Amino acid sequence: MQATKLIGILLIVAGTLGLAYGGFSYTEETTAAKIGTLEITVDQEKNVNVPMWAGVAAIVAGALLLLAGGRRG
Repeated sequence: MQATKLIGILLIVAGTLGLAYGGFSYTEETTAAKIGTLEITVDQEKNVNVPMWAGVAAIVAGALLLLAGGRRG
């Protein structure tokens, strides 16, 4: 499989997931206080929203890569 087709497929999948879920979240551990050897950490959940236009753009770019890859070989 050509690299162009693989990248196209990955963009289509990523764009579809971005549209379906609208974003993702992750947990970040931060240090709240540090006194000598005692360290207090806090887990904070961060949310990242994927804009709708980014998902659509990824799908379109992936489709264009698939079409361009199919025409070359």
